[in-house]
Formats: sequence, structure tokens, C-alpha cells
Amino acid sequence: MKKTLFLSGLLSTALLTACAGDDGKQTASDATTNPTGATATDSASSTSGGTDTDPTTSGSTSGSTSAGTGSSTSGAETDTDTGCTFLDCGTTGTPSTECDIWANDCPDGQKCMPWANDGGGSWNATKCSPLDAAPGKPGDPCTVDGSGVSGIDNCEAGSMCWNVDGETMMGYCIGFCDGTPESYTCAEQGTACSILNNGVLILCLPNCDPLLQDCEGGDLCLWGGEAFICALDASGEEGQFGDPCEFANVCDPGLICLNPEYVPGCMAGGCCSPWCDINDFNCPGEGQDCLPWFEDGQAPPGFDNVGICGIPQ
Repeated sequence: MKKTLFLSGLLSTALLTACAGDDGKQTASDATTNPTGATATDSASSTSGGTDTDPTTSGSTSGSTSAGTGSSTSGAETDTDTGCTFLDCGTTGTPSTECDIWANDCPDGQKCMPWANDGGGSWNATKCSPLDAAPGKPGDPCTVDGSGVSGIDNCEAGSMCWNVDGETMMGYCIGFCDGTPESYTCAEQGTACSILNNGVLILCLPNCDPLLQDCEGGDLCLWGGEAFICALDASGEEGQFGDPCEFANVCDPGLICLNPEYVPGCMAGGCCSPWCDINDFNCPGEGQDCLPWFEDGQAPPGFDNVGICGIPQ
């Protein structure tokens, strides 16, 4: 069964905000100001787990809580009155923090964990939770207590149970970022730090290639603000070209949520459109061209040909 995950802020900001869907699965959401409509770095939901001027409305899943740098076509719009991003308006404001997720400053036998303190499906706070007597390491299978956003699982300190199935309450342990919000690293090679949900989530997510969509387990490859990262797929039966979207991870693999002006006939806040190779492309929409994802000289090595199918503005 496909998980109900929503990511906000993935494209040009930090990463995802997670929420649990009606079936109890994890969801992530975030927002940026690139041309895309959804974002994944600033919020994430229990099923899974900035602001820019680019065309995307979806968020990214790696890097920091600030908007992504270098994408000229990705990002979500920000409401300057409320301070919330296009896809992250449910997790604005200062989160409730009982403990420091970076320092793990809980008493012996406990660990600092993100959770939903309002009964909702999005991680919006931190608390000290019991540490399992035989905890799992990143990559190990895990279980959660009650729901994916309960903040109680059997993973070791500095990690949490991610990609939780809403029926079995099982997922796998994923490690937190090391360091500080200003200077962070990931211990596991091939991952990037994604700071989401106003800093409540600090996750080391796998790197990927958006043109290959080479993530495992059906995950999506999206821009995380500083690198391309694997995010949970919340597209369900929708997510095809031209379908409306609000979050970065609600389009099918190979597509991204863009602001409406980039997708012909789009009457929603954002619509799905494909990633493309600027050197070899065939965009599906009338008037669309393959717009470079990165500004000149800003692309990471090997990704200077990455673009999105959008109407030039």
C-alpha cells in the first residue's frame, strides 16, 4: 500500500514536514519559492517518515531550513504576511521543544524525539522518549508506538523510525544529522542532511539523481536545498502531468510540483510537470521548454543538465 506522505519545503528550503494521514501513515511537507509548487524540507508527516524565486512549489529534503540556493526553476511561494511558505503553513511559528534534537540532552535512558503534540499528523515538537533496551541502528527495521508521529519507537538515540506503514506500524531507522543547525554533517556516506518542520526534523536522507529517479522502495528523487534526496511518495492515484499538487512529494516519480504559470492549463496552486535533461528533452505541455534547474555555475558536479519542463517566464 502506498503511504500517505506529504512533503513541504523540499525544493528550495530545508526538507519536509511530516504528518500522519487518515490511515496513520507518516507524511512530510515543506515549501520553497522555486517554480515548483510543493516543498519537502520544512515539514514531514508520520507516513514517511524557504523561500526562493524559482518555479517550483514543492520543497527539498536536504540541507538547512533556509531556501535552496541555485535552482532557478524550483521552489514554493511564501506568504510574507504570515511568514509561512506555500506548503508549510501548518507548521509555522516556534515549535514546542522539550529537548534539543541536536544535543539529545535528555536524561539517561531517554532520547530526544520529534512528535506531534497537538494530536495532528505533523511533527511539530520535541520530547524526551524512553530509549529501547535493545535499540535498532539506522537501516534496521523498527516499530512505533501508537502512530508514526508519537515520538516513541525502538531506534537508538540520534535516529527515529521512518517510512512507517500505517497498518503494521513498522518502518526502518534513519539517522539524525550531526553538528548544529549552522554546521551539520551526515555520518552515512551517500546521504544529505535535511532540516524540516521548523527544525524539529533533522534527517540524513539518501542522495539520488532526479533524471534517473534511482531511489529505493518507490521513493521520489527531489531537490533538498543542497542536494537531491529521496523522499516519500504520496502521489497515490494522482500525480500525473498537469494534476494539481500542494506538496513536493505528491507527483509521480520523474515529476515535480511547479507553480501554475509554468504548466499549461493549470488552475490550481501548483501542477505536476516532468524533470528533463536540458540537452535531450521532449516536454509534454504546449509552450514548455526544459528550463535549467540551477543558475549558471551553481549546479553540483554531474547535475548541470538537470531541468524542469515549464513555460518560460
